[in-house]
Amino acid sequence: MSEYRFNSPPGWPVAPRGWRPPQGWRPDPSWPPAPAEWEFWIPDEPPPPPERKGGGLFGGKKRLEEENAQLRQWVERLGGMDAMRIAAMTEALHAEHSGLRSALDEATRRLRETEQRIVLTEETVLLQEVGVYEYRHPLSDVVAYKAELAKVKARIKEMARDGKAVVGSRHWQVNGSATEGRKMVRDFSKLMLRAYNAEADNCVRTMRPYKLQSAIDRLEKAVETIVRLGRTMHLHVEPEYHRTRIHELELTADHLAKQEEEKELVRARREQQREEEAARREFEREKARLRKEEAHYRSALAKMLKNGAASAEGVAELKAKLEEVGVAVADVEAREANIRAGYVYVISNIGAFGENVVKIGMTRRLEPEDRVRELGDASVPFRFDTHALIFSEDAVGLESRLHAELGDRRLNKVNLRREFFRATPAEVRDLLQKIAGQHLLEYRDTAEALEWRQSAGAA
Repeated sequence: MSEYRFNSPPGWPVAPRGWRPPQGWRPDPSWPPAPAEWEFWIPDEPPPPPERKGGGLFGGKKRLEEENAQLRQWVERLGGMDAMRIAAMTEALHAEHSGLRSALDEATRRLRETEQRIVLTEETVLLQEVGVYEYRHPLSDVVAYKAELAKVKARIKEMARDGKAVVGSRHWQVNGSATEGRKMVRDFSKLMLRAYNAEADNCVRTMRPYKLQSAIDRLEKAVETIVRLGRTMHLHVEPEYHRTRIHELELTADHLAKQEEEKELVRARREQQREEEAARREFEREKARLRKEEAHYRSALAKMLKNGAASAEGVAELKAKLEEVGVAVADVEAREANIRAGYVYVISNIGAFGENVVKIGMTRRLEPEDRVRELGDASVPFRFDTHALIFSEDAVGLESRLHAELGDRRLNKVNLRREFFRATPAEVRDLLQKIAGQHLLEYRDTAEALEWRQSAGAA
């Protein structure tokens, strides 16, 4: 005896195999009517026998029991809903999923189009992408940039005044009047020019060297917008005018970069002058002290010789003291005259800059530790630790060689007057021994960092 299965009409949910309508069942009114003479019951072809994957008869029985258990769980989870309703819900969920997928694809497409039209202006992101600034139009100094910018601004005003900025169709008519059409095109051209210039002026006003490319992109988008909005009148920004305003942006960025560069040079010169002035005062104080000491010994010697009771040993001792003072005065004067002589210092500040960061500098002070103490003033949270103080007749050359050897380890690769390097004190010690060609009398590999360690312990 052949089995029959329910044959769902077009538009109805497909009935699962073995479904039988319960007593009193009626089709959902929202379903379309079945075609005339539709056969609701057709012979059911037996499903192909399941593949036997080993396990014999008992293994197949176990699989059937597992499938039955899963089916029972599904029936309980569906709360006893009839199969046709379940099938209808499944069909609706599939349709809803397809609709949501289409909406998501459309939203993704629109988002990508919007991202292409958006110009990135967030300063934090721009700063993360900034590299070493390269001048687009290298000039000698800030004054030269000011003069060139003045020429460009005059050219911009001239082109706008002569109608060579934003132009449109020459054959536009209003109510059949070519005159009214030209007037309308001129008015809209002025309106578009004001919008374009407002964007350009804002880019100039808020310019920073690292924002140059973002500003150029914004101006390019302004040109595209004018073309899109004025398409019917063929409105567009003259390429020459647009290039001139781009040139203005580039010169403005170059001018700001050169201005900052010159300010840094001035700051470095002032710092050097302060250091030289401090060294000069120290030399003067030391010479004054030695001259006073020399005068004391000369006075004592003169009194001793005048009294006639001077012993040979006392006279010899005073003369020896005078010679020592004379040598000391000569040394100070030689140090003062030799601007290349001084101390090269190697210091670190773990609390401020972390481990394996050292500062290598040079000072002409007679007491180099005074310079180290100045560097550890209120601008950093902790004092510097001194790893080495090396006196050299050519301290300038020794400092330069150390900086050159560690050039690829500079923390600030733009401002070379910042003398911080990523290196361990031990590495600098080995480098000093190789360059200086002399034994270092004292060198500390480990930073004491007392204040920082006490602060960390107190936390």
